[in-house]
Amino acid sequence: MSGAASLGLRTGSCGSLPAAGAGAGAAVPVGRKARGWGLRAGAGGGDKERLQLLHRALRLVGRRGAGLLLLLAVASAALFCSLFAVVKDDNTSSIIIASNYEVTNAIQNSVYPSTTRPLMMSNDHNKFEHPNRLHLSPGNFTNHPCEGFAVPPILFDKKRTGPRPCPVCYVSIDQAFALMPLQASPSPVLENLDYALEDSVTANFSNPGSAFGGHLSLEQRNKSFDITNSMTVHCGFVRGKKPGQGTGFDISDDDLLEMEQCRELVVASAIFGNYDMIQHPRNVSELSKANACFYMFVDEETMAYVKNSSSLYKDNKVGLWRLVVVRNLPYEDPRRTGKIPKLLLHRLFPNVRFSVWIDAKLQLVVDPYLLLERFLWRKNSSFAISRHYRRFDVYEEAEANKAAGKYDNASIDEQIDFYRNEGLTHYSPAKLPITSDVPEGCVIIREHVPISNLFTCLWFNEVERFTARDQISFSTVRDKIRAKVGWMPQMFLDCERRNFVVQAYHRELLEQMIASGRNTPPIAVEPSRKIRPGSSRRAPPSKKPVVRRKKEKKSSSRRRVAKPVTWAMDAV
Repeated sequence: MSGAASLGLRTGSCGSLPAAGAGAGAAVPVGRKARGWGLRAGAGGGDKERLQLLHRALRLVGRRGAGLLLLLAVASAALFCSLFAVVKDDNTSSIIIASNYEVTNAIQNSVYPSTTRPLMMSNDHNKFEHPNRLHLSPGNFTNHPCEGFAVPPILFDKKRTGPRPCPVCYVSIDQAFALMPLQASPSPVLENLDYALEDSVTANFSNPGSAFGGHLSLEQRNKSFDITNSMTVHCGFVRGKKPGQGTGFDISDDDLLEMEQCRELVVASAIFGNYDMIQHPRNVSELSKANACFYMFVDEETMAYVKNSSSLYKDNKVGLWRLVVVRNLPYEDPRRTGKIPKLLLHRLFPNVRFSVWIDAKLQLVVDPYLLLERFLWRKNSSFAISRHYRRFDVYEEAEANKAAGKYDNASIDEQIDFYRNEGLTHYSPAKLPITSDVPEGCVIIREHVPISNLFTCLWFNEVERFTARDQISFSTVRDKIRAKVGWMPQMFLDCERRNFVVQAYHRELLEQMIASGRNTPPIAVEPSRKIRPGSSRRAPPSKKPVVRRKKEKKSSSRRRVAKPVTWAMDAV
């Protein structure tokens, strides 16, 4: 019978076998402590019996079996040691912020408010105080957790065409709250921004415009780009007591009171004309639920549909969204009406510091405070919007809108000709650091400071004056402001936007698909692309007739047919 040493077993700690040469009755050298199953000096027969039992077991399982048993023992020992180390160092290893930012343990142990509390203003009107929340300044840390992170190249997939999401490095929600700046971002030159009022007596109806946005003359429009310390500009809501009262886009007093209580962050969206389905945000932390407001603006038609169709509706809320019914809509076109909450949130929420606008066709899948940290605070920016994934030139965007029938072609041509006469040029690398002239405007992340409020006011005025296609007017407003004060919005990659919002489908399309017997797109039901255990990518039984139709076309080449279809869908 071969000894344990002949199996090539190592000696040492954590339950290893005795040293080589130790047989069934071998003695342990004097002055050396035996470990594991080895004999102790002066030990009785019980230890000998255990050692003999081990040898018999090893002989039965053979060399390979003994090796496997040894590997299992080593793995178990390593797991036990790691668990012991985690438990032992629980008080220090859990403080991720301290290791990354070289700050005290008080950051992780700070108490966050469980209910929404109003921000307290200090003597400095640009400084905010948050109860029970500890903040960091750039001088408190050396290395950001995402420092050195780079977007990896997107792998080409023949089965999937068009844009796709790319990885984004977010911090933890605790770190995001800790990194919230105490002071408002700087607003170059502009410090005080007021808004123009007009009535039927003072209005000049010969100028383009409306009763909601005002009848802005071309001279007034051009003067609004001459930025000074204090300004008064047209910014919608030109009539009535205050935004939402007698202005068009009217909101009930109860809703306005609730909106005034929103202090820190508002996440907003809108559905007019009962066009889209309500998309429920996912992965929202308890801290965000306590400190952020979620508002969905709807018209009476949409509200009636939600009440009758949603089992989640209760007390003007559906999930996290608080529904606000808007009456006396100022425009017949729902797309133009939708630009009011999209661009004028600072007027609807006068006490809010930050806002995240999301088109109703999108579902938010990342905590909103992580978006603020990633796209605003980390970049020292007060306005962030993604650029278009394909088009960078306004002229190309205008032609694409005309080809897709997004708006009246003559109106688009009139707007482009006007901007061309003002000096609009094609995009080229010579415009760097500007990376694009065309945004993907379905998501806007911003801080409500005077300069960013001015930007959205003037952007809205262009939508009022020309077409509702805000991508066409974006670069003109940006470049005029940048020429005066050097400020401009930060534009991030569209694939980064697709990381935190998921494309959904509007209500009419879903109802048509259901009526025709087609399966609804999986993204509308479960946005996650992960395959659950036991699931399959195979087509459901209802799609078998489609397979049979393909077999009937054996004479044609599948490759030749698929290419034009793929490119056509991609173009749409």
